[in-house]
Amino acid sequence: MKKFPIHPKNPERICWGCDLYCPANSMACGNGADRTAHPVELFGENWSDWEPSRPEQVIKLAPKHEIDS
Repeated sequence: MKKFPIHPKNPERICWGCDLYCPANSMACGNGADRTAHPVELFGENWSDWEPSRPEQVIKLAPKHEIDS
């Protein structure tokens, strides 16, 4: 498997939908009519540093037998 480039020079020229990295005008995998954008195009230069925010409080689910009683 190829290593995924973090900051490609011209991400708009390649489809990033699978590990074939086909040219945008010649997709071989049949991934769809449109190419899949690289994360840097969608989220900006620091896309690889992004992490979802953690909730301050975790909700604990009660077992069904505790709810029914």
